[in-house]
Amino acid sequence: MKNEETKKPGFRKYFVRTFIIGLGLFSLSLMDPLYNTYVPLYLRRYIGANFLVGGIMTLDNILQLLLIPVVAIWSDRTRTRIGRRMPFIAVMLPVSALLFHLIPLMAVVSLWALIAIIFFFNIFKTSVRGPVVALMPDTIPGEYRSEANGVISMMGGIGVIIGTLVLTRLSVIRDGMPFTAAGICTILAVVVLLLFVREKLPDSTPEKTEEKKRFSIMASIRQVFFPGEGTARDYSAPLILISLFFWFMAYEGLQPFLGLYLVEVIGVAESNAALAQGVAGISGVALAIPSGYAAHRLGRRRFIRICLVFLTIILLAVPFSTGFALRQGLSLNACLLIFLLLMFLYGTVWIGVMVNSFPMIWQMTNYDNVGVYTGLYYTFSQSAAIFAPPITGLIIDLGGYRGIFIFSGLCMFAAWCTMGGVKAGEPED
Repeated sequence: MKNEETKKPGFRKYFVRTFIIGLGLFSLSLMDPLYNTYVPLYLRRYIGANFLVGGIMTLDNILQLLLIPVVAIWSDRTRTRIGRRMPFIAVMLPVSALLFHLIPLMAVVSLWALIAIIFFFNIFKTSVRGPVVALMPDTIPGEYRSEANGVISMMGGIGVIIGTLVLTRLSVIRDGMPFTAAGICTILAVVVLLLFVREKLPDSTPEKTEEKKRFSIMASIRQVFFPGEGTARDYSAPLILISLFFWFMAYEGLQPFLGLYLVEVIGVAESNAALAQGVAGISGVALAIPSGYAAHRLGRRRFIRICLVFLTIILLAVPFSTGFALRQGLSLNACLLIFLLLMFLYGTVWIGVMVNSFPMIWQMTNYDNVGVYTGLYYTFSQSAAIFAPPITGLIIDLGGYRGIFIFSGLCMFAAWCTMGGVKAGEPED
Protein backbone atom coordinates (compact mmCIF):
# COMPACT_ATOMS: atom_id res chain seq x y z
CA MET A 1 0.00 0.00 0.00
CA LYS A 2 2.83 2.37 0.89
CA ASN A 3 4.53 1.63 -2.44
CA GLU A 4 1.35 2.59 -4.28
CA GLU A 5 1.10 5.88 -2.37
CA THR A 6 4.72 6.75 -3.14
CA LYS A 7 4.06 6.16 -6.83
CA LYS A 8 1.18 8.66 -6.85
CA PRO A 9 2.18 11.62 -9.02
CA GLY A 10 0.30 14.05 -6.79
CA PHE A 11 -0.89 17.44 -7.97
CA ARG A 12 2.29 18.08 -10.01
CA LYS A 13 0.82 15.98 -12.81
CA TYR A 14 -2.11 18.41 -13.13
CA PHE A 15 -0.32 21.71 -12.53
CA VAL A 16 0.14 22.73 -16.19
CA ARG A 17 -3.44 21.76 -17.04
CA THR A 18 -4.71 23.77 -14.07
CA PHE A 19 -2.61 26.76 -15.12
CA ILE A 20 -4.12 26.70 -18.61
CA ILE A 21 -7.67 26.33 -17.25
CA GLY A 22 -6.93 29.29 -14.95
CA LEU A 23 -6.47 31.52 -18.00
CA GLY A 24 -10.26 31.74 -18.20
CA LEU A 25 -10.58 33.29 -14.75
CA PHE A 26 -7.43 35.34 -15.37
CA SER A 27 -9.05 36.99 -18.40
CA LEU A 28 -12.26 37.74 -16.47
CA SER A 29 -10.18 39.19 -13.64
CA LEU A 30 -8.36 41.49 -16.06
CA MET A 31 -11.67 43.05 -17.06
CA ASP A 32 -13.23 43.40 -13.60
CA PRO A 33 -11.01 46.17 -12.12
CA LEU A 34 -11.05 48.15 -15.37
CA TYR A 35 -14.84 47.92 -15.51
CA ASN A 36 -15.24 48.95 -11.86
CA THR A 37 -12.75 51.81 -12.19
CA TYR A 38 -13.65 53.43 -15.51
CA VAL A 39 -17.32 52.71 -16.14
CA PRO A 40 -18.48 54.90 -13.21
CA LEU A 41 -16.34 57.71 -14.65
CA TYR A 42 -17.93 57.25 -18.07
CA LEU A 43 -21.41 57.29 -16.52
CA ARG A 44 -20.67 60.47 -14.56
CA ARG A 45 -20.17 62.29 -17.87
CA TYR A 46 -23.94 62.01 -18.34
CA ILE A 47 -25.36 61.32 -14.85
CA GLY A 48 -24.89 63.61 -11.85
CA ALA A 49 -26.53 61.42 -9.19
CA ASN A 50 -24.25 58.84 -7.57
CA PHE A 51 -27.36 56.83 -6.66
CA LEU A 52 -28.14 56.25 -10.35
CA VAL A 53 -24.52 55.46 -11.18
CA GLY A 54 -24.47 52.93 -8.35
CA GLY A 55 -27.73 51.41 -9.57
CA ILE A 56 -26.26 50.78 -13.02
CA MET A 57 -23.08 49.37 -11.48
CA THR A 58 -25.10 46.77 -9.54
CA LEU A 59 -26.40 45.34 -12.83
CA ASP A 60 -23.61 42.74 -12.94
CA ASN A 61 -24.46 41.46 -9.44
CA ILE A 62 -28.13 41.07 -10.36
CA LEU A 63 -27.28 39.29 -13.62
CA GLN A 64 -24.86 36.98 -11.80
CA LEU A 65 -27.66 35.97 -9.46
CA LEU A 66 -29.97 35.21 -12.40
CA LEU A 67 -27.72 33.97 -15.21
CA ILE A 68 -24.81 32.04 -13.68
CA PRO A 69 -26.98 29.23 -12.22
CA VAL A 70 -29.03 28.92 -15.42
CA VAL A 71 -26.05 28.80 -17.81
CA ALA A 72 -23.97 26.56 -15.53
CA ILE A 73 -26.81 24.03 -15.37
CA TRP A 74 -27.39 24.40 -19.13
CA SER A 75 -23.73 23.51 -19.71
CA ASP A 76 -24.23 20.35 -17.61
CA ARG A 77 -26.68 19.13 -20.25
CA THR A 78 -24.68 20.23 -23.29
CA ARG A 79 -22.95 17.55 -25.39
CA THR A 80 -20.59 18.49 -28.25
CA ARG A 81 -17.38 17.18 -29.78
CA ILE A 82 -15.33 19.80 -27.90
CA GLY A 83 -17.06 19.18 -24.59
CA ARG A 84 -19.88 20.74 -22.64
CA ARG A 85 -18.18 23.86 -21.20
CA MET A 86 -15.98 24.75 -24.19
CA PRO A 87 -18.80 25.80 -26.56
CA PHE A 88 -19.86 28.48 -24.07
CA ILE A 89 -16.27 29.58 -23.48
CA ALA A 90 -15.44 29.60 -27.21
CA VAL A 91 -18.40 31.89 -28.01
CA MET A 92 -19.12 33.98 -24.94
CA LEU A 93 -15.60 34.97 -23.87
CA PRO A 94 -14.58 36.41 -27.29
CA VAL A 95 -17.92 38.24 -27.55
CA SER A 96 -17.34 39.61 -24.03
CA ALA A 97 -13.88 40.78 -25.12
CA LEU A 98 -15.29 42.56 -28.18
CA LEU A 99 -18.05 44.26 -26.19
CA PHE A 100 -15.54 45.26 -23.51
CA HIS A 101 -13.37 46.90 -26.18
CA LEU A 102 -16.42 48.89 -27.34
CA ILE A 103 -17.32 50.35 -23.92
CA PRO A 104 -15.00 53.43 -24.14
CA LEU A 105 -16.09 54.02 -27.75
CA MET A 106 -19.77 54.01 -26.80
CA ALA A 107 -19.02 56.30 -23.85
CA VAL A 108 -18.37 59.18 -26.27
CA VAL A 109 -21.47 58.46 -28.38
CA SER A 110 -24.34 58.83 -25.90
CA LEU A 111 -25.61 57.71 -22.52
CA TRP A 112 -27.99 55.17 -24.08
CA ALA A 113 -25.25 53.70 -26.26
CA LEU A 114 -23.09 53.32 -23.14
CA ILE A 115 -25.89 51.70 -21.12
CA ALA A 116 -26.70 49.33 -24.00
CA ILE A 117 -23.11 48.14 -24.37
CA ILE A 118 -22.79 47.74 -20.58
CA PHE A 119 -25.95 45.62 -20.55
CA PHE A 120 -24.88 43.28 -23.36
CA PHE A 121 -21.32 43.02 -22.04
CA ASN A 122 -22.62 41.93 -18.64
CA ILE A 123 -24.97 39.40 -20.25
CA PHE A 124 -22.10 37.57 -21.98
CA LYS A 125 -19.44 38.01 -19.30
CA THR A 126 -21.78 36.85 -16.55
CA SER A 127 -23.09 33.90 -18.55
CA VAL A 128 -19.64 32.49 -19.27
CA ARG A 129 -18.46 32.56 -15.64
CA GLY A 130 -20.28 29.35 -14.67
CA PRO A 131 -18.79 27.21 -17.49
CA VAL A 132 -15.34 28.76 -16.90
CA VAL A 133 -15.41 27.87 -13.20
CA ALA A 134 -16.96 24.41 -13.77
CA LEU A 135 -14.23 23.47 -16.27
CA MET A 136 -11.73 22.77 -13.50
CA PRO A 137 -13.69 20.10 -11.56
CA ASP A 138 -14.51 18.47 -14.89
CA THR A 139 -10.83 17.90 -15.63
CA ILE A 140 -9.04 17.68 -12.23
CA PRO A 141 -9.56 14.72 -9.82
CA GLY A 142 -11.47 15.53 -6.65
CA GLU A 143 -8.56 14.96 -4.26
CA TYR A 144 -6.48 17.70 -5.94
CA ARG A 145 -9.12 20.40 -6.38
CA SER A 146 -8.01 22.43 -3.36
CA GLU A 147 -4.50 22.71 -4.82
CA ALA A 148 -5.95 23.39 -8.28
CA ASN A 149 -8.31 26.05 -6.97
CA GLY A 150 -5.35 27.63 -5.21
CA VAL A 151 -3.56 27.96 -8.56
CA ILE A 152 -6.68 29.33 -10.25
CA SER A 153 -7.36 31.78 -7.39
CA MET A 154 -3.76 32.96 -7.63
CA MET A 155 -4.18 33.56 -11.37
CA GLY A 156 -7.41 35.46 -10.76
CA GLY A 157 -5.59 37.62 -8.20
CA ILE A 158 -2.72 38.24 -10.60
CA GLY A 159 -5.27 39.25 -13.23
CA VAL A 160 -6.72 41.83 -10.82
CA ILE A 161 -3.26 43.17 -9.99
CA ILE A 162 -2.25 43.42 -13.67
CA GLY A 163 -5.57 45.01 -14.58
CA THR A 164 -5.20 47.55 -11.76
CA LEU A 165 -1.49 48.36 -11.84
CA VAL A 166 -0.45 47.68 -15.46
CA LEU A 167 -3.33 48.01 -17.90
CA THR A 168 -4.72 51.16 -16.29
CA ARG A 169 -1.43 52.89 -17.13
CA LEU A 170 -2.14 52.37 -20.83
CA SER A 171 -4.87 55.03 -20.63
CA VAL A 172 -2.02 57.59 -20.67
CA ILE A 173 -1.24 56.47 -24.24
CA ARG A 174 -4.87 56.44 -25.42
CA ASP A 175 -8.23 56.56 -23.67
CA GLY A 176 -9.77 53.12 -23.92
CA MET A 177 -6.51 51.29 -24.63
CA PRO A 178 -6.70 49.29 -21.35
CA PHE A 179 -10.04 47.86 -22.56
CA THR A 180 -8.53 46.88 -25.91
CA ALA A 181 -5.51 45.24 -24.27
CA ALA A 182 -7.72 43.25 -21.87
CA GLY A 183 -9.91 42.15 -24.79
CA ILE A 184 -6.90 40.91 -26.78
CA CYS A 185 -5.58 38.99 -23.75
CA THR A 186 -9.00 37.38 -23.32
CA ILE A 187 -9.15 36.18 -26.93
CA LEU A 188 -5.62 34.77 -26.68
CA ALA A 189 -6.66 32.93 -23.49
CA VAL A 190 -9.59 31.34 -25.35
CA VAL A 191 -7.29 30.17 -28.15
CA VAL A 192 -4.94 28.52 -25.64
CA LEU A 193 -7.86 26.85 -23.84
CA LEU A 194 -9.25 25.43 -27.09
CA LEU A 195 -5.84 24.13 -28.16
CA PHE A 196 -4.71 22.48 -24.95
CA VAL A 197 -7.72 21.55 -22.78
CA ARG A 198 -9.68 18.39 -23.52
CA GLU A 199 -12.85 17.81 -21.55
CA LYS A 200 -13.79 14.38 -20.28
CA LEU A 201 -16.62 12.95 -22.38
CA PRO A 202 -19.53 11.14 -20.70
CA ASP A 203 -20.95 7.72 -21.37
CA SER A 204 -23.07 8.27 -24.49
CA THR A 205 -24.99 5.02 -24.60
CA PRO A 206 -28.74 5.45 -25.29
CA GLU A 207 -29.66 4.11 -21.85
CA LYS A 208 -27.43 6.61 -20.06
CA THR A 209 -28.60 9.48 -22.25
CA GLU A 210 -32.26 8.72 -21.57
CA GLU A 211 -31.62 8.47 -17.83
CA LYS A 212 -30.00 11.94 -17.82
CA LYS A 213 -32.93 13.46 -19.72
CA ARG A 214 -35.39 12.16 -17.17
CA PHE A 215 -33.38 13.67 -14.29
CA SER A 216 -34.63 17.26 -14.49
CA ILE A 217 -32.88 20.42 -13.35
CA MET A 218 -35.42 21.03 -10.59
CA ALA A 219 -34.95 17.46 -9.39
CA SER A 220 -31.20 18.07 -9.18
CA ILE A 221 -31.69 21.24 -7.12
CA ARG A 222 -34.30 19.58 -4.90
CA GLN A 223 -31.90 16.72 -4.21
CA VAL A 224 -29.30 19.22 -2.92
CA PHE A 225 -31.62 20.61 -0.25
CA PHE A 226 -33.72 17.53 0.47
CA PRO A 227 -31.50 14.42 0.42
CA GLY A 228 -33.12 11.05 -0.26
CA GLU A 229 -34.84 8.92 2.33
CA GLY A 230 -32.73 7.08 4.85
CA THR A 231 -31.50 7.12 8.41
CA ALA A 232 -28.26 8.93 7.55
CA ARG A 233 -29.36 11.95 5.56
CA ASP A 234 -26.47 14.27 4.82
CA TYR A 235 -27.29 17.99 4.81
CA SER A 236 -23.71 19.04 4.10
CA ALA A 237 -24.59 20.75 0.80
CA PRO A 238 -27.27 23.15 2.15
CA LEU A 239 -25.18 23.82 5.26
CA ILE A 240 -22.10 24.85 3.29
CA LEU A 241 -24.26 27.04 1.02
CA ILE A 242 -25.68 28.79 4.12
CA SER A 243 -22.14 29.14 5.47
CA LEU A 244 -20.85 30.78 2.31
CA PHE A 245 -23.83 33.14 2.35
CA PHE A 246 -22.72 34.27 5.84
CA TRP A 247 -19.05 34.70 4.96
CA PHE A 248 -19.90 36.56 1.75
CA MET A 249 -22.23 38.81 3.77
CA ALA A 250 -19.15 39.67 5.84
CA TYR A 251 -16.87 40.15 2.83
CA GLU A 252 -19.26 42.00 0.51
CA GLY A 253 -20.56 44.21 3.32
CA LEU A 254 -17.04 45.36 4.12
CA GLN A 255 -15.47 45.84 0.67
CA PRO A 256 -17.29 49.03 -0.47
CA PHE A 257 -16.45 50.90 2.74
CA LEU A 258 -12.78 50.06 3.39
CA GLY A 259 -11.62 53.06 1.36
CA LEU A 260 -14.07 55.37 3.12
CA TYR A 261 -12.88 54.03 6.49
CA LEU A 262 -9.31 54.91 5.57
CA VAL A 263 -10.24 58.41 4.43
CA GLU A 264 -12.93 59.43 6.93
CA VAL A 265 -11.78 57.63 10.10
CA ILE A 266 -8.01 57.22 9.85
CA GLY A 267 -7.55 60.35 7.75
CA VAL A 268 -5.46 59.25 4.77
CA ALA A 269 -5.58 61.02 1.42
CA GLU A 270 -8.15 59.87 -1.15
CA SER A 271 -5.32 58.79 -3.45
CA ASN A 272 -4.47 56.07 -0.89
CA ALA A 273 -8.04 54.85 -0.40
CA ALA A 274 -7.36 51.57 -2.22
CA LEU A 275 -4.46 50.58 0.05
CA ALA A 276 -6.47 48.19 2.23
CA GLN A 277 -7.87 46.18 -0.66
CA GLY A 278 -4.49 46.16 -2.38
CA VAL A 279 -2.67 44.83 0.70
CA ALA A 280 -5.32 42.16 1.30
CA GLY A 281 -5.25 41.18 -2.38
CA ILE A 282 -1.47 40.81 -2.53
CA SER A 283 -1.34 38.64 0.60
CA GLY A 284 -4.16 36.51 -0.81
CA VAL A 285 -2.30 35.91 -4.08
CA ALA A 286 0.85 34.92 -2.20
CA LEU A 287 -0.92 32.31 -0.07
CA ALA A 288 -3.51 30.93 -2.52
CA ILE A 289 -1.54 27.81 -3.47
CA PRO A 290 -0.25 27.06 0.08
CA SER A 291 -3.86 27.28 1.32
CA GLY A 292 -4.86 24.49 -1.04
CA TYR A 293 -2.03 22.23 0.12
CA ALA A 294 -2.69 23.00 3.80
CA ALA A 295 -6.38 22.09 3.46
CA HIS A 296 -5.46 18.82 1.75
CA ARG A 297 -3.35 17.86 4.76
CA LEU A 298 -5.59 19.17 7.57
CA GLY A 299 -8.97 18.57 5.92
CA ARG A 300 -10.98 21.23 4.09
CA ARG A 301 -13.73 21.60 6.69
CA ARG A 302 -11.27 21.88 9.57
CA PHE A 303 -9.06 24.34 7.67
CA ILE A 304 -11.99 26.58 6.70
CA ARG A 305 -13.29 26.63 10.28
CA ILE A 306 -9.83 27.60 11.57
CA CYS A 307 -9.75 30.43 9.00
CA LEU A 308 -13.22 31.59 10.07
CA VAL A 309 -12.10 31.79 13.72
CA PHE A 310 -9.13 33.98 12.77
CA LEU A 311 -11.30 36.13 10.47
CA THR A 312 -13.74 36.72 13.31
CA ILE A 313 -10.91 37.79 15.65
CA ILE A 314 -9.23 40.02 13.04
CA LEU A 315 -12.46 41.81 12.09
CA LEU A 316 -13.48 42.41 15.69
CA ALA A 317 -9.96 43.67 16.43
CA VAL A 318 -9.99 46.33 13.68
CA PRO A 319 -12.30 48.96 15.24
CA PHE A 320 -10.86 48.50 18.73
CA SER A 321 -7.19 48.57 17.74
CA THR A 322 -7.39 51.53 15.36
CA GLY A 323 -9.80 53.30 17.70
CA PHE A 324 -7.38 52.81 20.59
CA ALA A 325 -4.48 54.09 18.46
CA LEU A 326 -6.42 57.22 17.49
CA ARG A 327 -7.43 57.90 21.10
CA GLN A 328 -3.80 57.58 22.20
CA GLY A 329 -2.86 60.28 19.73
CA LEU A 330 -0.59 58.08 17.61
CA SER A 331 0.55 59.47 14.28
CA LEU A 332 -1.39 58.95 11.07
CA ASN A 333 1.31 56.61 9.79
CA ALA A 334 1.14 54.47 12.96
CA CYS A 335 -2.66 54.15 12.78
CA LEU A 336 -2.47 53.34 9.08
CA LEU A 337 0.23 50.72 9.68
CA ILE A 338 -1.89 48.95 12.33
CA PHE A 339 -4.91 48.88 10.02
CA LEU A 340 -2.95 47.66 7.00
CA LEU A 341 -1.28 44.95 9.07
CA LEU A 342 -4.72 43.67 10.10
CA MET A 343 -5.88 43.84 6.46
CA PHE A 344 -2.79 41.89 5.40
CA LEU A 345 -3.67 39.18 7.94
CA TYR A 346 -7.29 39.34 6.77
CA GLY A 347 -6.21 38.66 3.17
CA THR A 348 -3.97 35.74 4.13
CA VAL A 349 -6.80 34.01 6.03
CA TRP A 350 -9.69 34.93 3.70
CA ILE A 351 -7.97 33.24 0.75
CA GLY A 352 -8.01 29.97 2.74
CA VAL A 353 -11.81 30.09 2.82
CA MET A 354 -12.12 31.08 -0.83
CA VAL A 355 -9.71 28.47 -2.18
CA ASN A 356 -11.35 25.54 -0.40
CA SER A 357 -15.08 26.31 -0.44
CA PHE A 358 -15.61 25.47 -4.12
CA PRO A 359 -13.66 22.18 -3.89
CA MET A 360 -15.79 21.12 -0.91
CA ILE A 361 -18.96 21.73 -2.91
CA TRP A 362 -17.60 20.02 -6.02
CA GLN A 363 -16.62 16.97 -3.94
CA MET A 364 -20.34 16.42 -3.30
CA THR A 365 -21.15 16.33 -7.03
CA ASN A 366 -21.10 13.79 -9.81
CA TYR A 367 -20.38 14.35 -13.50
CA ASP A 368 -23.94 15.37 -14.33
CA ASN A 369 -24.58 18.00 -11.65
CA VAL A 370 -21.33 19.99 -11.33
CA GLY A 371 -23.09 22.94 -12.98
CA VAL A 372 -26.01 22.70 -10.54
CA TYR A 373 -23.72 23.05 -7.54
CA THR A 374 -21.62 25.73 -9.26
CA GLY A 375 -24.78 27.70 -9.99
CA LEU A 376 -26.02 27.37 -6.41
CA TYR A 377 -22.66 28.64 -5.15
CA TYR A 378 -23.17 31.83 -7.14
CA THR A 379 -26.84 32.10 -6.17
CA PHE A 380 -25.91 32.27 -2.48
CA SER A 381 -22.75 34.36 -2.88
CA GLN A 382 -24.38 36.93 -5.18
CA SER A 383 -27.43 37.16 -2.94
CA ALA A 384 -25.03 38.20 -0.19
CA ALA A 385 -23.36 40.67 -2.57
CA ILE A 386 -26.74 42.32 -3.20
CA PHE A 387 -28.02 42.37 0.39
CA ALA A 388 -24.86 43.13 2.39
CA PRO A 389 -23.81 46.64 1.21
CA PRO A 390 -27.18 48.31 2.00
CA ILE A 391 -27.13 46.68 5.46
CA THR A 392 -23.60 47.83 6.27
CA GLY A 393 -24.37 51.25 4.81
CA LEU A 394 -27.32 51.55 7.20
CA ILE A 395 -25.09 50.41 10.08
CA ILE A 396 -22.66 53.25 9.27
CA ASP A 397 -25.50 55.77 9.15
CA LEU A 398 -26.82 54.63 12.54
CA GLY A 399 -23.65 53.90 14.49
CA GLY A 400 -20.54 54.75 12.51
CA TYR A 401 -17.91 52.70 10.72
CA ARG A 402 -17.00 50.64 13.77
CA GLY A 403 -20.25 48.69 13.44
CA ILE A 404 -19.48 47.20 10.01
CA PHE A 405 -16.43 45.33 11.34
CA ILE A 406 -18.47 43.98 14.24
CA PHE A 407 -21.24 42.96 11.82
CA SER A 408 -18.73 41.22 9.52
CA GLY A 409 -17.06 39.48 12.44
CA LEU A 410 -20.41 38.13 13.65
CA CYS A 411 -21.22 36.90 10.13
CA MET A 412 -17.90 35.01 10.05
CA PHE A 413 -18.75 33.47 13.41
CA ALA A 414 -22.19 32.43 12.13
CA ALA A 415 -20.46 30.73 9.17
CA TRP A 416 -18.16 28.89 11.61
CA CYS A 417 -21.25 27.59 13.45
CA THR A 418 -23.04 26.30 10.35
CA MET A 419 -19.83 24.75 8.96
CA GLY A 420 -19.76 22.61 12.09
CA GLY A 421 -22.58 20.47 10.64
CA VAL A 422 -20.84 19.84 7.30
CA LYS A 423 -19.65 16.24 6.98
CA ALA A 424 -18.91 15.78 3.27
CA GLY A 425 -16.54 17.54 0.89
CA GLU A 426 -13.15 16.18 1.94
CA PRO A 427 -10.51 15.10 -0.59
CA GLU A 428 -10.35 11.36 -1.23
CA ASP A 429 -6.75 10.14 -1.21
